[in-house]
Amino acid sequence: MSKRDYYDVLGVAKSASAEEIKKAYRKLAIKYHPDKNPDDKSAEDKFKEAAEAYEVLSSPEKKQRYDQFGHAGVGGAAGGGYGGGGMNMEDIFSQFGDIFGGGGSPFDSFFGGGQSRGGGGRRVAKGSNLRIKVKLTLDEIAKGAEKKIKVNKQISCKACDGTGAKDKSSVSTCKTCGGSGSVRRVTNTILGQMQTTATCPTCHGSGQQITAKCNVCHGDGTVRGEETISINIPAGVSEGMQLSMAGKGNAAPNGGIPGDLIILIEELPHETLKREGNNIVYDLHISIPDAALGASVEVPTIDGKAKIKIEPGTQSGKLLRLKGKGIPEVNSYHRGDQIIHVNIWTPKALNSEERALLEKLKESANFKPQPGKNDKSFFDRMKEYFE
Repeated sequence: MSKRDYYDVLGVAKSASAEEIKKAYRKLAIKYHPDKNPDDKSAEDKFKEAAEAYEVLSSPEKKQRYDQFGHAGVGGAAGGGYGGGGMNMEDIFSQFGDIFGGGGSPFDSFFGGGQSRGGGGRRVAKGSNLRIKVKLTLDEIAKGAEKKIKVNKQISCKACDGTGAKDKSSVSTCKTCGGSGSVRRVTNTILGQMQTTATCPTCHGSGQQITAKCNVCHGDGTVRGEETISINIPAGVSEGMQLSMAGKGNAAPNGGIPGDLIILIEELPHETLKREGNNIVYDLHISIPDAALGASVEVPTIDGKAKIKIEPGTQSGKLLRLKGKGIPEVNSYHRGDQIIHVNIWTPKALNSEERALLEKLKESANFKPQPGKNDKSFFDRMKEYFE
C-alpha cells in the first residue's frame, strides 16, 4: 500500500516552518498517543504514521530530499517506515532522542510532567481513572439510554490552561537537563566506567521549570471541579457490565492525558417483568373458565401491551412465546424472546351460588384429572424450550 504524503499526514503546507511542523506533530501525537487510545490499532497506525512524517520533515536534509524525490528520496531514512510496521512502539520512543534534544521519548519537548518509561526516559503523564455506578431500568436496558451524570473530579485549571505556570514567561527550559527530562551519570565500577540515565532531579522529568506558579492551582495544573458528562449506553447491557469512556477521568498534572471513566451497570428490578439472559419472563395468571374455554388477554412487554390467545384447555404451567420481544444483544440486531408462564388462579373464597356450580362440575368426567393425558411438567417444558 502506497504511503500518504507526509505533508498531508501532518496537515501542513510545504512552506510550513519548523515550528509549525513541530506543532502539527504535537497535536497528532497527543490525539493518537497509545496511552490515550489503548488497544486501538487504527490510532496506533496513525501515531506511527505521524512519527514517520515528523522524523523526515523535521530534518532539513531529509526534508530537502523528500521535496525533490518524494518517498524514494528517504526510503531508508525512516527505518522502513513506521506506518509499514518496520518499527514497533518502543523503537519509536527510543530512537527519537537526536530529534528532541537528548531524551529517549519523542514527547520530551512536548509534554510537561510525566512518568518514567524505562531507562529514565520520560513519558506523558496520565490522570487516574474514575469509577461510577449507573442505575438503569429494564426499559432503558432494552432500548439504550443517554445519561447525563455530574462527576466531581480533577479538572484542568482554566487559569493556566493546565500548565501550572502563572503565565508563559514563567516557564523556561530546565537548565539541569536542557529540556530532555533526563540526566546521564557516569559511575566508576570495578568493571570500568558505567553510564546510566535517570529522571532529572530538578524538573522531575518535565523538561521545564516554572519560576512562578499559577495562583489558582498552585503549579499542579489541575483543580477540583464538577463536570457534566453525557453517557450513551447501548441497548442490551447487563448487571455488572463495565463500560469505559477514554479521557473522561481525572485530569493529569501539567497538561497530560486525562484518565478514563469506568461505568458500572446496575439493573433496577421491573414491577412485573423479569430478565433471564436476553429473554423476558412474565407470570400470567388466568381464571379457571378462561383456561377451560379459552380467552384473549393483554400482557405487558418492554414495547408496550400485546394481546395473546389462550387456547381452550390450557394447563397451568404452559409456556407461551412472543418471538423477538426480549432484550437485544449488545451491538447486535438479534433480540431475545418474551416467555409467558401461564398460571391458573384458584379463588380462595366462594359464595353459595359459585360453590353449588363447582360442586356440580366436580362430578363431570372432564373436570377430573386424567393421568397420562395431562401436559408435561413445567420443568420438562422449560428444558424443551431452551434446547
